[in-house]
Amino acid sequence: MLVLGCALLVNLVTSCDYPIDVCGAFAPGDVIIGGLYPCHSNVGNIGNRTQPDNFQCSEFGIRAFVRMLAMIHTIETINESNLLPGIKLGYMICDTCADATKAIQSTELLLSNNGSKEVKCSYTRSVPTVKAVIGAQYSEVSIAVAKLFNLHLIPQISPTSSASILSDKVRYPSFLRTIPSDVHQTKALAELVARFKWNWVGVIANDDDYGKSALQSFVANAEQLGICIAFQELIPAYIGHGDISNNIKTVANKIQNSSANVIVAFLKSELIIKLFTELLERNVSKTWIASDSWSAARDVASMHNIDKVGNIFGVSFKLGHIPGFEEYLKNLRPGPTATNKFIEEYKRLRFECTKEFVNYTKCVSASSEGACNLTESLKLKSPMACNYTDPSSANDDLLFENIDVTYSSHIAVRVVAHALRNLLKCNDTACERHVDFPPWQLLKEIKEVNFSQDDGPFYFDKNGDSANGYDFIYWVTGNGHSKFKVVGIYKLNKPGVEVDESLITGVIPESKCSESCKPGTIKKVSNISCCYSCIDCSEGTYSDKWDMVDCLSCSGKTWSQKGATQCRNKTEMYLHWDEGYAIVLVTFGSLGIVLLFIIAVIYTVNLKTPAVKAAGGNLCYLIVGSLMLSFCSIGLFIGKPNQYTCQIRQPLYGISFTICVSCILVKSFRTILAFKRYSQVQAKLKKIYKPFLIILFCAVMQGVICTMWLIFDSPQVEERSTNQTMEVLIQCSEGSNVGFGIMLSYIGLLAFICFVLAFKGRKIPHTYNETGYIIFSMLVYLFVWVCFIPIYVNKSEQRSAVQASAILASDYGIICCHLIPKCYIMLFKKEANNEQRYMDKLRQSTGSVFSVESAMATAKILLGDRGQRCNDTLRKRRGSW
Repeated sequence: MLVLGCALLVNLVTSCDYPIDVCGAFAPGDVIIGGLYPCHSNVGNIGNRTQPDNFQCSEFGIRAFVRMLAMIHTIETINESNLLPGIKLGYMICDTCADATKAIQSTELLLSNNGSKEVKCSYTRSVPTVKAVIGAQYSEVSIAVAKLFNLHLIPQISPTSSASILSDKVRYPSFLRTIPSDVHQTKALAELVARFKWNWVGVIANDDDYGKSALQSFVANAEQLGICIAFQELIPAYIGHGDISNNIKTVANKIQNSSANVIVAFLKSELIIKLFTELLERNVSKTWIASDSWSAARDVASMHNIDKVGNIFGVSFKLGHIPGFEEYLKNLRPGPTATNKFIEEYKRLRFECTKEFVNYTKCVSASSEGACNLTESLKLKSPMACNYTDPSSANDDLLFENIDVTYSSHIAVRVVAHALRNLLKCNDTACERHVDFPPWQLLKEIKEVNFSQDDGPFYFDKNGDSANGYDFIYWVTGNGHSKFKVVGIYKLNKPGVEVDESLITGVIPESKCSESCKPGTIKKVSNISCCYSCIDCSEGTYSDKWDMVDCLSCSGKTWSQKGATQCRNKTEMYLHWDEGYAIVLVTFGSLGIVLLFIIAVIYTVNLKTPAVKAAGGNLCYLIVGSLMLSFCSIGLFIGKPNQYTCQIRQPLYGISFTICVSCILVKSFRTILAFKRYSQVQAKLKKIYKPFLIILFCAVMQGVICTMWLIFDSPQVEERSTNQTMEVLIQCSEGSNVGFGIMLSYIGLLAFICFVLAFKGRKIPHTYNETGYIIFSMLVYLFVWVCFIPIYVNKSEQRSAVQASAILASDYGIICCHLIPKCYIMLFKKEANNEQRYMDKLRQSTGSVFSVESAMATAKILLGDRGQRCNDTLRKRRGSW
């Protein structure tokens, strides 16, 4: 009996004597719906076929089988409803064996009447037995058979073929599908890859029309999203191809050696199983993106160690629930008037797995108790454990695992039913029209169909494609089992993808040709846009996001250093009040003012003494006052410059110090007149010796210079910035360097005149002679300012500090050389600070060096009224001489 069963099954898949033997499933009805399903996934020796003999199909396919059962169940459910009252739907389901050539043979059978096919010039009035066809599963097969259905305009509704070329209504006018086109699937997959920021992926596909089309479409969409393709590989779609093993090994080598961690696969589940088997042997783990053809494949999910191949994401057609389908599978058997060789074959494979049967094909395996479980070498663990007395009555829950891939087949049958209801003008009790209609009329109604489902309305777009979107699936693996979890959706009318990452339990890896460029750097792209090096943004530019292509320029007064993530306001650089050097300047300037105040008090107390008179008398107050103003000008060189401080500080210093030097010039002039021998020239010089007029003239001249300077090119606030630092130097630009130079040169000229006059009087007696102090102080001033010029020019960032230091040095030089020595005499040499002592010294000087006239003139010039009394004494002495 067992041998007889196997013989019948062999006859099923090899004989063409009867149409039912070729097709496998048939149920009579008023309207026959055809079906094309790959219940077997391989055709033996098709690569070596030299004669058009019988096709020998093998490798029973569970998923396609369950899809076919969903079609049958839906037809039986409709027959039991009042959707088509008085109309019974029948079916004729043929096996394509996953091969286009075999599918054409099955299609010719569906198009024949009583086993023969009539050729006509017009098929308008042709009424074939089959009014519509559900299938095929693979796009390559659908493309092949669609041409035959086009001839009769028989509606062909595929629940799984997604190739974009099938949307072309010029070439495939009668083709429709209950799923979206691959145009959307490949875009959804590219969006998913972009969602996880993977930009370096490999792509493998079937080497057929479907695979090539999907690969090209995905690559195009990926490039638009900035995703680069590490490699592209094709694997022969025919599972029995003679070189399939070598091709699998080649692709496995490519995957193993590639730096891409994400692989997008448009492959049949049978090919994925072979590829995963090879990769598991090599211990290769990647992240996989599955197309609809295997994203929910239970045969792949049930592989041993499937969890070791890596994370698996996939895109799946919208999943739905088929009412009563699970109960149907629990009690699986053909209908009362139906014949279904596929159910018989499944039950023999599942429940009557014996050594004799293994010689024909592999047994269907599962992990449940009592199931027949074969290894790849087809050796049975327990050959007789699965041997049932009556396999036709045996059932289990193995088929339940593939229910989630059947919804689109259910929808396809309902589409035909709703179109028939419209075409036959049915109500809830009867249909008006007769079922003897040509298929093209039904096609017109199918294109206009619109009915409600659990997930919303169903209808076809202008290309005959479903407007439903996709579900994103994540494989949850563990304990040897895999579950398909919906983690996101893709809507055709809404850009982008929606993914709930909290539902993803695994670690999401990275897949990039190059590491991401952090903020502060940009990508320097090489030949491949996703392969790049990261370079720092230059000064004055920045990048504040990852993987930026161009640096952004800083705006306004902001700046950035190399590799900056943002622009910042530059640090303002000037001589701050709280800086150490500024504190030193202020301290010495304040001490100078205090010292001058003390000196002024001492001079005031000793105003009538010869020492003060000899030092210039009231001129001393003018020197002290001008030096105080000069010290005050130092404060204008500290702090943040502004328009007023820049325009005041130089004239304040220039005029005040000019007054001081003018006073010293007067003292030098006076000394020359007092102690030089009397002559006519000296007499003329005495006439122009007007101290305050001289001082006023010198000060006015400096005032004119400063005024012209301020009018024509006055000092301004200058902000100087360098590209190498985050600092902006704020300082006073002296405007015209000519004006600044003339001001300093004028003071230098006065100082030089003082020096010359003092040098000429260097041999004058030292009692009241200040020529030495004048010479030294002017040398100090000239030395300071000669050194100041190159330092001022070269140290542009420290000009304020340099000039303030020069002013301090000059002021203290005057104080130390002109004022402090007299204070010393007044405080510590009081015995020398009286008229009698002065007269004695003067007599000694005039007697030994100068004429009496010179002595008399000296006394008058130096001591004023007291000098007149001295002259009277000298005249008496002259009489005695």
